[in-house]
Amino acid sequence: MIQSILKHASVRKYKTTPIPESVLNEIIEAGVRASNTGNMQLYSIIVTKSAEIKEQLAPAHFNQPMIKNAPVVLTLCADVNRFTKWCNQRNADAGFFNSESLISAIIDTCLVAQNICIAAESHGLGICYLGTTTYNPQQIIDALQLPKGVFPVTTVTMGYPDESPALSERLPLNAVVHAEKYNDYTSDAIDKAYNEIENNPANQKFITENNKQNLAQVFAEIRYSKSNNEFFSEQLMEAIKSQGLL
Repeated sequence: MIQSILKHASVRKYKTTPIPESVLNEIIEAGVRASNTGNMQLYSIIVTKSAEIKEQLAPAHFNQPMIKNAPVVLTLCADVNRFTKWCNQRNADAGFFNSESLISAIIDTCLVAQNICIAAESHGLGICYLGTTTYNPQQIIDALQLPKGVFPVTTVTMGYPDESPALSERLPLNAVVHAEKYNDYTSDAIDKAYNEIENNPANQKFITENNKQNLAQVFAEIRYSKSNNEFFSEQLMEAIKSQGLL
């Protein structure tokens, strides 16, 4: 298992080979065995195989090809709707339509998603997380007919790989691990933490292609600009409000 985790790379090209239902069920079963808040399981998993529904989901994910090409698309949602309905049907005074419960549900959903991904890779499948899920949540809510109390957190495409991507670089452990308490970063520590990534030939090419001076500028000014972050933040908050979760 450890070796499988250490070899993880996002797969964006898939064979047309379908995933056997028994394999998919076992993967999802591994997902729901994840730890969760108070054993309430404040999440739902939408399994999409239909070309029609994938077509509806694609624009929300900026039409990334793997949405349509992957045999299975999983949309993992924070869900206080189901638990609230159970409480109401048992004459229990439920109070889960709020930001505290939303945070708990998001944590639960992410734990399930990671279990699913590890299980999928153990079966020889490839996966890719789509961070675009929270960029255009309302489109996903509409496409999947999510009721109030249900909110899309992340999307995972899954299938048998049709590529062998190289491992992405990661920061060294001493850049992300703090002993006993948070040790804030000095300028020297920042330089050391990002030195290898900044000098990676692929990233140097990335800098040149984007006509920037360094990798930080590519991330902060091109890929994840302040204006885009603020725009998508507004859309995110509006969708959360519309689902009754604030």
